[in-house]
Amino acid sequence: MTDVQAGAAGADGATPGSLCLVTGATGYIGGRLVPDLLAAGHRVRCLARTPAKLRDHPWAGQAEIVRGDVTDAASLAGALRGVDVAYYLVHALGSGRDFERTDRRAARTFAEQARAAGVRRIVYLGGLIPRGVPDRDLSPHLRSRAEVGRIFLDSGVPTTVLRAAVVIGSGSASFEMLRYLTERLPVMVTPSWVRTRIQPIAVRDVLRYLVGSARMPDEVSRAFDIGGPEVLTYRDMMLRYASVAGLPRRIIFPVPVLTPGLSSHWVGLVTPVPPSIARPLAESLKFEVVCDEHDIADWVPDPPGTPIGFDTALRLALQRVRDARVTTRWSSASVPGAPSDPLPTDPDWAGGSLYTDVRERTVDASPQALWRVVEGIGGENGWYSFPLAWAARGWLDRLVGGVGLRRGRRDADHLRIGDSLDFWRVEEIERGRLLRLRAEMRLPGLAWLEMYAERDEQGRTRYRQRALFHPHGLAGHAYWWSVSPFHAVVFGGMARTIARTAEAADGAG
Repeated sequence: MTDVQAGAAGADGATPGSLCLVTGATGYIGGRLVPDLLAAGHRVRCLARTPAKLRDHPWAGQAEIVRGDVTDAASLAGALRGVDVAYYLVHALGSGRDFERTDRRAARTFAEQARAAGVRRIVYLGGLIPRGVPDRDLSPHLRSRAEVGRIFLDSGVPTTVLRAAVVIGSGSASFEMLRYLTERLPVMVTPSWVRTRIQPIAVRDVLRYLVGSARMPDEVSRAFDIGGPEVLTYRDMMLRYASVAGLPRRIIFPVPVLTPGLSSHWVGLVTPVPPSIARPLAESLKFEVVCDEHDIADWVPDPPGTPIGFDTALRLALQRVRDARVTTRWSSASVPGAPSDPLPTDPDWAGGSLYTDVRERTVDASPQALWRVVEGIGGENGWYSFPLAWAARGWLDRLVGGVGLRRGRRDADHLRIGDSLDFWRVEEIERGRLLRLRAEMRLPGLAWLEMYAERDEQGRTRYRQRALFHPHGLAGHAYWWSVSPFHAVVFGGMARTIARTAEAADGAG
């Protein structure tokens, strides 16, 4: 029996075969929870604004996927029909100024529709709240998570609120922040919050508690603190990471002058985590977040060897990174504020200007060899043209609060819809033929990049590449014309190098 199945094996509450609704299935936790619920014998329905993003997940054929949004009562009513346990894994981390209002409205709508649908239990993953700190003094994101938990507990639907601090797992934002800070900075001048005591938890334990919560009896409706077996400072965590990763001991100098805003930019410069996400994480680290109780074990018993220790959690996460088996990442969910409009249908699109840059080349290689190069683009392989230009564009994007070029890839060889790819996101993939990326850098418009591996009329392999830009206002038009003189170098060089790389690989193969 697996940890997940052991955690689910209780005597009361939902039985295996219960229908579970998972919101946030395109995100870091939700994308890992679905297969664990299926492994525990539950049926799963996923709610997604863009169901196509879940199409390529290994478990997609085993789960029901419905279109909807947690702020839309009508779509929730349909999604919650017949559901026994509803998982709420949606947070406005990194969103704009009105995120607290959005969180509040979404939670109330979800609670009302869950009660109307007769849902037996709501399970919510929130943040660990520091002791003795009034709500007004909490960081906005911790305050909002606490409020969402209260909304569910007051909803009339039995609710499990799980409160966690730093989650350690391959691909989590907290782990990536810790990893890159430690690996890239042998000597650090750090914010004072590196002295704050924290109780981190392994993502495997978070998932075990989430799955096990489905079986709680109806009379249990409360919040639970969840954490690992150790309480550490962030400084301790960096030193322990260095030891586990085999790095020389890090030298750390805490200073009191780095505000949360400055801390977020410092994190953004060193790690792939953009300031919009780093800031709420840094703000939360100002407070001591240590569990007051471990009552969750009364309902979800800890098997031997759990909760997982910090060093073990690091080793597991690092091994998955090295083996390229990171199933979801913090960037799995779309970046707040990033464009999400689908590519305009052309040639009959009537939405205004649509600039294009088209490049085609005949390739002396098989379509399969060409496709392998196309699908391997980005991350460590780069963008096959003028690396300095791509790096400069990434730095400019980070300077204006964008994600920059350093998110990399979830998997070194294979992509799926919804994957982040540096400052792009995979919008469509037709295996062996088409890869379409949507830009998530800060732009005065919407941008896409398409790459095709095809055969022409003579049966020769053809590489076709199309960059598209839909400008917003005069600034958008000015942007396109200001960068178009460089397209021959950037996009033309990309097409030539992709073709040569495919030819070399095919010849070697």
